[in-house]
Amino acid sequence: EGADDDEQMYEGEYQGIPHPDEIKEARRAARIEARRKARQAVQQEEVEENLPEQYETIMEDCGHGRFQWMLFFVLGLALMADGVDGFVVGFVMPSAEKDMCISNSDKGLLGLLVYVAMMVGALVWGGLCDKMGRRMCLIYVLTIDLIFSFLSCFAQGYGFFLFFRFCSGFGIGGSIPIVYTYFTEFLQMDKRGEHLSWLCMFWMLGGLYASFTAWGIIPHYGWGFAIGTEFQMHSWRLFILICLFPALAALVGVVFMPESPRFLLENARHDEAWMVLRRVHDTNWKAKGEPERVFTVTNIKTPQTQEDEFIEIQSDTGTAFQRWTVRHMTMLQQVMANIMSLSAPELRLQGLFLVIVWFCLAFSYHGLGVWFPDMIKYMQYEEYESKVRVFHRERVERFHFNFSLVNQIHREGEYIHDMFANIEIKSVKFEDSLFENCYFEDIKSTNTFFENCTIKNTIFYNTDLWQEKFKDCRMENTTFLHPKKGCHLNFQEENDIVIYMVSFLGSLAVLPGNIISALFMDKIGRIRIIGGSMLASSACTFLLLLSFSQGAVICWQCLFYGASVAAWNGLQVISVELYPSSKRGTAFGILNGICKLAAIIASFIFAAFIGITKIIPIFLAFSALVCGGLVALKLPETREKILS
Repeated sequence: EGADDDEQMYEGEYQGIPHPDEIKEARRAARIEARRKARQAVQQEEVEENLPEQYETIMEDCGHGRFQWMLFFVLGLALMADGVDGFVVGFVMPSAEKDMCISNSDKGLLGLLVYVAMMVGALVWGGLCDKMGRRMCLIYVLTIDLIFSFLSCFAQGYGFFLFFRFCSGFGIGGSIPIVYTYFTEFLQMDKRGEHLSWLCMFWMLGGLYASFTAWGIIPHYGWGFAIGTEFQMHSWRLFILICLFPALAALVGVVFMPESPRFLLENARHDEAWMVLRRVHDTNWKAKGEPERVFTVTNIKTPQTQEDEFIEIQSDTGTAFQRWTVRHMTMLQQVMANIMSLSAPELRLQGLFLVIVWFCLAFSYHGLGVWFPDMIKYMQYEEYESKVRVFHRERVERFHFNFSLVNQIHREGEYIHDMFANIEIKSVKFEDSLFENCYFEDIKSTNTFFENCTIKNTIFYNTDLWQEKFKDCRMENTTFLHPKKGCHLNFQEENDIVIYMVSFLGSLAVLPGNIISALFMDKIGRIRIIGGSMLASSACTFLLLLSFSQGAVICWQCLFYGASVAAWNGLQVISVELYPSSKRGTAFGILNGICKLAAIIASFIFAAFIGITKIIPIFLAFSALVCGGLVALKLPETREKILS
């Protein structure tokens, strides 16, 4: 009695039963929160749908001018560095294998590991550039390539050389996905096809640069120095050093370039994106004589990303190592989520078609790229073998051999009290022969062997004739004094300038195809360029059946490269246009990794048939090109597509 009604206790409180008013209030709050989230989701969807159109309008307002051309040359140098790196190992190997005594199996291992490194680099850096930024990843890529390529110039052991080239390949392997993704996001729709195709020409310039410098430097084996017997700096090392210039110039240029504004917007960095777009606008219009033109964009719709908020929350707590671990583990999770999202139904079919076309084109292009120079070498070898001189049962006594022995076979000969001094022995085989009381001094040999010979009372002084050059030989009272360490190059045989000329002409042959694809990419469309180029290239492969001389092989090689380059250009353009900005680098990295995988498989298959038959390699290349060309016709046309 006398108690206030407001202070009366609800009888269910002691039993933990909520008051009916509390239940109503909770339900009301839940409904309000649900409506708020629904409105936010609708707004977010509208923002994401409107951002591509708004960004395209902004890029049209910024115009195409000085800024894009500066970025074009900087990124072109990065692409040129990748082109150079693709030729370096093939050009230096004939020299490096002599300096470091590399066996044929180890030589094949180097080429394999470099391609594997480039494949892994494309996958890793393609994914990271969608999370770390295009500019930052490109700086890392070029820096890694520069450091380890520079170290490989001075590596004296094969193990270190292999490791440094692997690391260099891992770096430069990521350049292609980043370069195309980066440049695409600074281009308006009606400029993309043409200017991305012009950018492809820098890969050709890389091949020309590598071929021309190798041609002028590597055969001059005397261009170098040695410190004792442990450190040697020969011309092929100088060639690697000069090949670093495009990557160095690209790195310096990228440092002064801004981040992609599209990437900044995708990661909710609105203010930074606005500053970059204003810089592009002002640079272009000042160069066009309209400095008074004002950048009028004040608001850019920006999608919000929960992942970035999570990273920032974690970065405010814990130790520096914990923050570093959380940030990078979160980034790895985001990259993996991006890769998995590429299997979404709307991307799955077009992704499968792209994979098939990339694989088929890379398989035939790189396979024939291995087959052409190896076929020329084989033809040279056959011609050389046809001129071999055979000496049978000759007896030479008390004679001084002061002239080189070249391309000879000596069977059942007898050499008594003979002297071999200050000469070169190239492609010579002694079979079932007797050497008694002979003296060998200052001998430099290449592809020279003694088989089933008897060697008595003989001295080998300062020669490079090692145990592996004596097969099933009987030695009695034979002495080896001051043997030469390492292997020694005979550049006249190993560094035939025809190989450099072949690579130079092959790179130059793509110029007409590059020009045609750039001029017509936006006029006839990407699909017709890709399909038509691949089908035309397949027809060119049949002409290889008519190649019975070195000149014919070089001619058909140039024709094939000139016809197929348009397909490469169209494929790279459509690959960056099909995928949304948040997944563009990841998708392109995967496709480029598949390209490297196809190159690895093709190099083994095509090399296996050298000297056996040319029908199978030609049939494989033809089938791959026809298959890829027909599948390419199923891809969606993207020349009128706004970057999503």
